[in-house]
Amino acid sequence: MTATLSRRLTAEAIGTAALVATVVGSGVMAERLTTDKGLALLCNTLPTGAVLVVLITILGPLSGAHFNPVVSALFAFRRELAFRYLGPYVAAQIVGGIMGTWLAHLMFELPLLQVSQTVRTGSGQWFAEAVATGGLVLTILGGLRHRPESIPMLVGLYITAAYWFTASTSFANPAVAIARCLTDTFSGIRPIDVPLFVVAQVIGASLTALVAGWLFAEPSRQPSVSQAERA
Repeated sequence: MTATLSRRLTAEAIGTAALVATVVGSGVMAERLTTDKGLALLCNTLPTGAVLVVLITILGPLSGAHFNPVVSALFAFRRELAFRYLGPYVAAQIVGGIMGTWLAHLMFELPLLQVSQTVRTGSGQWFAEAVATGGLVLTILGGLRHRPESIPMLVGLYITAAYWFTASTSFANPAVAIARCLTDTFSGIRPIDVPLFVVAQVIGASLTALVAGWLFAEPSRQPSVSQAERA
């Protein structure tokens, strides 16, 4: 990445804002269009997966298109993001996420400032967040190892699937969890439930990163054996 830090942080903020605006906005639209919870979740899922493909494709060359503090930390530990940039990246993502929530509220003429009342707690939810975030990390690292050009599609498809196979509907992102506690709509989460979601996300990402580091390691090259050595 050759973009200046200011451009990279702006890309992270815009990308996270657009992601959260899509999550919150499609949730509001779903609630207005149907009372069927399954259909509402589908209406929330498809736009989220689709916008991730778009955002990663257009902003990835600028900032890496992390949009997620866990992903930024992962790349910092892999020395693919300077540690001095980690704090600014995370701040840009959190601010961008909050702005995305407010953007959705403005578009749907909802009160700008809200606090979610949606309960999302319990061992199943926490375990689901660990699984969801671990799966995201595995998708990213596996994609980088084998098909880096497919990362946008891989991440978009993974999140689309994870909405449905996880009990938590796959937040998998501390910045998104913080932003979603500020909307009392379909996609919200109580502020009191956010810290344990974040803890679960960090644990899931950390454990998966360790496994993926071994799983996707470059094969060691064996020294060639000459004819004389064979003899």
